Amino acid sequence: MKYIIFISLFLSILQADIKTSLYHLYQDKQYEDACKQGLKVFQQYRKDEEFVSLYAFSCLNADQIDRLAIPISILKNSEEARSNAAYFSVILMQKKLLFHALLDAYKLTALKLPKTDHVLSTVYELYSKESYARKRSHYSFIDPNNEKISYKLYIKNGNQHKKMVIEEYYDTIMTHRHEYW
Repeated sequence: MKYIIFISLFLSILQADIKTSLYHLYQDKQYEDACKQGLKVFQQYRKDEEFVSLYAFSCLNADQIDRLAIPISILKNSEEARSNAAYFSVILMQKKLLFHALLDAYKLTALKLPKTDHVLSTVYELYSKESYARKRSHYSFIDPNNEKISYKLYIKNGNQHKKMVIEEYYDTIMTHRHEYW
């Protein structure tokens, strides 16, 4: 009996340590490390919606958007989890539709999706309203809320697949570069 209590106590401490470690990585904006660490133990903690949400937000901020698919299907047992799943779903869909539009000339003007605070959502909205300047193979957008912020959207040919790239600029200085495939 003592061993069972000790083992369950040890496992709960271990679980707390993994979530704490992931949380600290997230707070320190080490999103890619948090996403990778979370992926290693994901199967073990997939029933813990706090862990799944933290993992998913880490992957979202690390531009690993495709890793949101499984958390979207898991997050369903609480109001907060369902809200997170809906948020991730919108961003994942916008990424897929924008990629489809760029590669296959698919028109997005007829589609109306919710807007989020994520850069993909902003660029999706601007592209779907056709409020852009097109120069050769890239699209340029001005942020509707701040004219000093602009975005550049284009497809980059990688070794094995094409990638969608969004560059964020403040005035003329690039502040972030996001690559999605």
